[in-house]
Amino acid sequence: MADPAELTELSATELRAALGAREISAVEAVSAHLERIDRGAAVNAMITVDAAGALRRAAQLDADGPDPRLPLFGLPVGIKDTHDTGGIRTTYGSIRHAEHVPERDALHVRRMRDAGAIVIGKTNVPEYAAGSHSVNRVFGATRNPYALDRSAGGSSGGAAAALAARQVALADGSDMGGSLRNPASFCNVVGLRPSPGVVPEAEASNLLTPLTTAGPMGRTVGDVALLLSVLGAPDARTPVAAPALGPVSAVADLRGLRVAWAPSLGGHAPIAADVDEVLSSAAAVLAEHGAHVETACPDLSGAADAFLTLRAAEFEIAWGAELDAHPDDFNERLTWNIRQGRSLMGRDIMRAQERQTALMRGAARFFEQFDVLLAPAATVAPFPVEWDYPRTVEGEPQAHYLDWMRAATTITMLGAPALSVPAGFTRDGLPVGLQMVGPFGSDHRLLGIAQAYEALTGFARLSPELPAESRHWSNEAR
Repeated sequence: MADPAELTELSATELRAALGAREISAVEAVSAHLERIDRGAAVNAMITVDAAGALRRAAQLDADGPDPRLPLFGLPVGIKDTHDTGGIRTTYGSIRHAEHVPERDALHVRRMRDAGAIVIGKTNVPEYAAGSHSVNRVFGATRNPYALDRSAGGSSGGAAAALAARQVALADGSDMGGSLRNPASFCNVVGLRPSPGVVPEAEASNLLTPLTTAGPMGRTVGDVALLLSVLGAPDARTPVAAPALGPVSAVADLRGLRVAWAPSLGGHAPIAADVDEVLSSAAAVLAEHGAHVETACPDLSGAADAFLTLRAAEFEIAWGAELDAHPDDFNERLTWNIRQGRSLMGRDIMRAQERQTALMRGAARFFEQFDVLLAPAATVAPFPVEWDYPRTVEGEPQAHYLDWMRAATTITMLGAPALSVPAGFTRDGLPVGLQMVGPFGSDHRLLGIAQAYEALTGFARLSPELPAESRHWSNEAR
């Protein structure tokens, strides 16, 4: 039997290869990751675990034998607790849904299962995925595996923390204003916000304003590419789609790569000194290997305000009636955001959509001059887990819980693929992620650039040391 500790250090692509060669069994893979979940209980990343179901599924896959047509064969995965999983509790981080068990999977979850993945459980989120700190009144706060007194980010914070703690091989997430990129930055993993339409949104009520998209998370760029290959197939229920994706391959030669470096995104996102120090070194790595790096940023004027308008409108439509009926069931940040939507007029929303259109066109012109934009994925390092959000960034007050996330929210408005890749650690040992952004539809080209950078640094291989803890799972899937 394989050493469980060594097994969980394998990347998803390495684990898939070992499963395909029958060097290990799916039962061994699941058991090793369940052991990691037990050991890392203090992280509080996996908040509903279906140990029995995962082991049954693993045994079935072992009996059937490895199938080359199943790219995720035998891989233990975590599913964000805002995404429906048939037969497994899905709370959306809300006390209103603390015992909710969906009847069926979300489309992309079904795709993962059909590709051979084993759903081992659900990953923690903020209430209704609102915010970049994964804490709620159902399960409490997810802690950063690299520093248990720090936040794991959000809203896909449980997913990022579970990956970093080696509790799952792959995880899904979603991103409106940084929910894949921010926690990836905080937890030293990779999170990709795909071009809108690449991952079909069969359950979405609005396909016309490309704010939110599901996407892949992994410990390496190759792992994210593997999961994207499953999530990114077209679906007839999502007629608004991105161009077909090509193969992912690392950029073999960085010489001549045109790189724009925007540490504060043109002054739209103040950056903490310790993060700036790490990311300046990251940009230098590309320059040292032949890339042409210059300070430049697309026009982001009005992006933050337009994002806030469109987000508030969506939140009011989604939860306004529930807030009226059950005001005590919503936290104050979500309540504030929903009520913001109440003050909007139709012309406010149309103007925000016009601003986003202008931003997307401006980005297209910008990427005629550059291959990739580099920026912070988060402008601060992981903050204390007791905080709601950072009240200041490098001395600049942050007006509300979304203000400090502008490095991600402004990029959302460009309608472009964006990812966070591990870029190193602050002097205090806290992870920092580099945000890479490419033109619309260039997801695989962007992954190739990120893979080349990853190969030069090796930060993704640095795993956290967790205290030995244990807890025993029983009837957790419900």
